Amino acid sequence: MLTSLARAIYRAQEAALGRPTFDYWQELEQSQWLSRDAIEALQARKLNVLLRHALAHSPWHAERIRAAGLEDAVRASHVGIADLARLPTMGKRDARENLDHLVWRDAPGGVFKYNTGGSSGEPLIFYFGRSRQASDAAGRMRARNWWGVAPGDREAYLWGAPVELNKTDRVKTLRDRLVNQLVLNAFAMSPERMDAYLDTLKAWQPKCLYGYASSVALLAAHAEARGVDPGLKQLKVVCTTGEPLYPHQRELIGRVFGAPVANEFGSRDIGFTAHEAPGGQMLLLSESHIVEVLDAAGAPVAPGEVGEAVVTGLTSEAQPFIRYRTGDTLRLSTQPAAGGRGLHVIAEVSGRQTDFVVARDGRVMHALAVIYVLRAAPGVAQFKCIQHAIDRMEVQVVPGPGWSDASRSTIEAGLQARLGASLRIDLRLMDEIPPEASGKHRYVVSHVPLAGGLQQAAA
Repeated sequence: MLTSLARAIYRAQEAALGRPTFDYWQELEQSQWLSRDAIEALQARKLNVLLRHALAHSPWHAERIRAAGLEDAVRASHVGIADLARLPTMGKRDARENLDHLVWRDAPGGVFKYNTGGSSGEPLIFYFGRSRQASDAAGRMRARNWWGVAPGDREAYLWGAPVELNKTDRVKTLRDRLVNQLVLNAFAMSPERMDAYLDTLKAWQPKCLYGYASSVALLAAHAEARGVDPGLKQLKVVCTTGEPLYPHQRELIGRVFGAPVANEFGSRDIGFTAHEAPGGQMLLLSESHIVEVLDAAGAPVAPGEVGEAVVTGLTSEAQPFIRYRTGDTLRLSTQPAAGGRGLHVIAEVSGRQTDFVVARDGRVMHALAVIYVLRAAPGVAQFKCIQHAIDRMEVQVVPGPGWSDASRSTIEAGLQARLGASLRIDLRLMDEIPPEASGKHRYVVSHVPLAGGLQQAAA
């Protein structure tokens, strides 16, 4: 009865906000069983709708569509998936520098401003609409359903939260509880706080635990070090997100929490993209995304080879992301989805690496706690944060339009609010931020070790 009530409240909320979440979820439950050819035909139909909106309402994309000689085909809805290659790719810089010529501000249902988390080191302001919101929520609902978790079942989130809750945050917390969702702050994981989290989870008895991969692993390592059995007898699945899930983390989480672990792939700008299904396959939300895998020169890689994920968001009409270079590398599987689904299969995802940071009072924070501060500062084109000691952090910034002394003050005040007023900040303005010796980019690096087994869990 509680699940049914929570689902009814959730459905009423989505309807009141004009989000077709539950309708789209029902569509996804049916469309996943289409053949691959039928799913790609569905993608092509949605692509033509997206391109027509882009041609009519997004001048930056309209110019590229005309330059590619696709205008007539778009107007006639005759564009095929293969025709996408005639359009150039777009990157974060394109989205950042051409914002006003990308957004369809009169999109049905309105447009909503958002920031990327900045884990790429390049924060991005963008807009999305109701259909994109519905796609994200409905895609997760279908993925949870694969694991026996229905909308309205109890879920717990180990997620980022503000330093202090304002009125809006308190209202959201109440709303979360009404729809059977519990949020625990991943930005304040002191040993004492993690003890309380374990007690809270045991009392809540969620069917799904969802959170940053490294944060969930950290909580599991803490429980094991304390000799605590979480006692989550109702738990069906632990869903991780935000970063790569390493084998030792998967084993630790599954062993401690006593449930299978399923990883998610996506980003704020592109949205929920794929989720692991029982059996281990990572299945693409094919009804909402077309994914190409390209090499450094922008050419398609051979089937089964690794390259950059270039995504076209089929529900991104409010601000179209068409052939968008995500910066993530992946490999598409040459095998079909198991069990008769026609969805595309991602064989491997290689995301970006972040570290935990540690406050003077012992709180362990996911790197996004720092990233959120940098993304809120105007004029930050790129960044890298290095915690050299418990009370010392180096912040490298490539300034962009809008950078000022106020930006510096925003960063310093935000980091000290997170990590303590005694934090010394060395903010350096740079022309470019070089990658690591490995060639990879790490945007938050901490040289402050975690205690005992926690370090191994997070590594």
